[in-house]
Amino acid sequence: IKDYIHEGDIDSALKLCKKTNTPYSRLIAKGISRLGRPMNDVLVAIENVGNIEIAKLEKGFPWLATTAAGAPMLGFLGTVTGMVRAFYNMASAGNNADISTLSGGIYEALVTTVAGLIVGIIALFAYNYLISRVDGVMNQLEAKTMEFMDLLNEPAE
Repeated sequence: IKDYIHEGDIDSALKLCKKTNTPYSRLIAKGISRLGRPMNDVLVAIENVGNIEIAKLEKGFPWLATTAAGAPMLGFLGTVTGMVRAFYNMASAGNNADISTLSGGIYEALVTTVAGLIVGIIALFAYNYLISRVDGVMNQLEAKTMEFMDLLNEPAE
């Protein structure tokens, strides 16, 4: 891109960007398409594309975050219903209550707790991993933007 820009071959620079198909290339392509306009207009156009690219990368994150937060709550709900069942069975059995009367409800409570925690933990780790990856892409987009803007501001040779 830098060589094409220095040579004044804007069409080839734009073609290279369109052929590459990455968030970075779409960002630079937008900047190239705005060449000849004030520098602030070029920067705003690039930032707008950057915002769109980040939004694409973050698509589905709310569902993953909801799963990470909601799964343990559903597990806790199962814990409560299991304990309610255990105590109901015990109350219904009266003087005939033994450990087997409680065990079904306690088993339900523990299984739902474990399941909710497993799903929640996996979703939380996945969410945070993906957020860190998107942050890395954001940093790269900012770096590429600054590099491109510096390229446009270099004195002609």
